[in-house]
Amino acid sequence: MGRVRSFYGSSVGKKTIMGITGVIGVLFVIGHAAGNLLVFRGSEAMNAYAHFLKSTGELLWIVRITLIAAVILHIVAAVQLTARSRTARPVGYAKRDPQASTIASRSMRIGGFLLLIFIPLHIMHFTTGTLQPAGVFSPVDVYGNVVSSFRIWWVTAFYVVVMAFLGLHLFHGAWSSAKSLGVAPPSPRPLKKKVALLVAAFIWIAFTAVPLGVYAGIVK
Repeated sequence: MGRVRSFYGSSVGKKTIMGITGVIGVLFVIGHAAGNLLVFRGSEAMNAYAHFLKSTGELLWIVRITLIAAVILHIVAAVQLTARSRTARPVGYAKRDPQASTIASRSMRIGGFLLLIFIPLHIMHFTTGTLQPAGVFSPVDVYGNVVSSFRIWWVTAFYVVVMAFLGLHLFHGAWSSAKSLGVAPPSPRPLKKKVALLVAAFIWIAFTAVPLGVYAGIVK
């Protein structure tokens, strides 16, 4: 336990935790995005997929608990690393040079905060039905829930904005995770960055296509 505590207490340990939990998150959203695209195949395909997930019972709960734990560890490690960085440099740079940074890296904090708000709202919207912007919710008709919700312009707009930040967050997080975990050697043109871009682009397009498809009347 002492070694584990010492490892977690180090900056390297926290970055490793962020890398591992980030990979777990990426794998989940890839599967989630692929499942969401079934909405374009119609209500039968979408609802059958949702029914299959619920039928897995304990396995589904194991995935949920693992994901929740990963999100909590990811957030805690990120906050602690940020606090440690600020403590190490209490006075900011007189002049910040953003040449080595990207929009994705500069938006990590605001994107992370927005996703922290979005995740529980999304669960209450489509999983528990606690939030019902359309005034209706069916635990068995997931397709109907999606269509009725995204016919509302502000719901669609909210999801589209959040998915843009999710794409940026995943792009930076995916390739930095590979660096933190040491699975990719340093390179002036790293392959991991191209792979991260492809993954982030797929997830962003998949998640954005659903609300826009419904609002545009492609999905009815």
